[in-house]
Amino acid sequence: MRVNFHGAAHTVTGSQHLLEINGKKLLLDCGLYQGRRADTYSRNLNFRYNPQDVDAVILSHAHIDHSGNLPNLVKQGFEGHIFATHATADLASLMLADSGHIQESDAEFVNKKRAQRGEDPVEPLYTKQDAEEVAGMFAGVDYEQAFEPIPGVIARFHEAGHILGSASVSLEIEEKGRKIRFWFSGDIGRYNLPLLRDPVLPTHADYMIMESTYGDKSHSNPELAFLEFRDVVKRTLERGGKLIVPAFAVGRTQELVYDLNQMMFDGDVPRAPVYVDSPLAVNATDVFKRHLECFDDETRKFVEEARHPALDFKMLTYIRSVDESKALNERTDPMIIISASGMAENGRILHHIKNNIENPKNTICIVSWQAPDTLGRRLADRESEVRIYGETYKRKCDVATIGGLSGHAGQDLLVKYATGVKGSVKQIFLVHGEERQARTLKDLLKAQKMDQVHYPGLHEGVNL
Repeated sequence: MRVNFHGAAHTVTGSQHLLEINGKKLLLDCGLYQGRRADTYSRNLNFRYNPQDVDAVILSHAHIDHSGNLPNLVKQGFEGHIFATHATADLASLMLADSGHIQESDAEFVNKKRAQRGEDPVEPLYTKQDAEEVAGMFAGVDYEQAFEPIPGVIARFHEAGHILGSASVSLEIEEKGRKIRFWFSGDIGRYNLPLLRDPVLPTHADYMIMESTYGDKSHSNPELAFLEFRDVVKRTLERGGKLIVPAFAVGRTQELVYDLNQMMFDGDVPRAPVYVDSPLAVNATDVFKRHLECFDDETRKFVEEARHPALDFKMLTYIRSVDESKALNERTDPMIIISASGMAENGRILHHIKNNIENPKNTICIVSWQAPDTLGRRLADRESEVRIYGETYKRKCDVATIGGLSGHAGQDLLVKYATGVKGSVKQIFLVHGEERQARTLKDLLKAQKMDQVHYPGLHEGVNL
């Protein structure tokens, strides 16, 4: 058996791990790498293996950094099943089509600028039609249900608590008379977050691939993060400004709406219109309603009674058309705009940022981890100038960062997660984390007498 780390190695994005078992190839996730624009296109377009040789894919969840390169995989010859939970299959179908549309739109916008400068046009990484080809290849599986993606491998999905449908993956592998228990964490969620169930922790594994995004720090209590977010909302609205929030359309957007509804219902912040400017979020909300099996008991009851705060909020408007989106930037009244993408790399959020970044009344609120070299990271670092669509903008608005709203496990839960397999594990591979975070987590695990922890490099292969 061999594992090859073709993404989310020494970085947080582009999850992609290829297992070679019994002469077959099983791919865990196929995400888009997000980072320096000059590097991303080539890196995402060119696989380090032949997609035609991949026999099956197991998808941990629908976020684009885990699912977003599936259209290229299919376009270049993959013909097998893509196994996912039912909710992930539904969400990923929406998100991939949306991603294809966004890439087409962004390429069109950039090409107008390039034409003015006499430069050659660029092609989108893939199109909406390419993405729609993937939808028919999903094989939905229940949580805890055994399935066989390739011969000799029995797999199961376990609740990860990160977004709707998110899962960790356990594999029972038999190869040449040898039995191996393998665990892939996907993205690990947190306890006591709104909407979703708590993550299931591993108990037995010989080998484990595990995320390390927040290996260097623990999160504040979700209630404290809520209060911090409430203060940002309050001061922005009271000074007559707009609050612009880059947020993933699935998961984070619904949680923010939940929080904003509660704040306004309790009278803790001024009542102001809230706009979710993402067609994907509209469709995703419908998927949320269809998959009550992913919710905790309290949320399931609310949804069944049609009174869940994230789905029934009188100050909330979902923006569907481009004209409606543009109209928001022509208004000067206080409001809250939540728009994708979460790292401010593409989509309508770019237009909201460029139209509002130079007004000191406004606030851009960063509510999730931002990959290096993304616009979101430059904003989080409070750079005085940023470039958007080739134009330079001076940052005069406020920037707030709310780390405690993250849907990723903090350091304390990551340590707990890893030590759950302390008695059995032969090696843990830390992925989905920058070097400082991964090294810190590795040192903490070493203090727990867990010495077999490795931080693999990009495209590194390891025989097990």
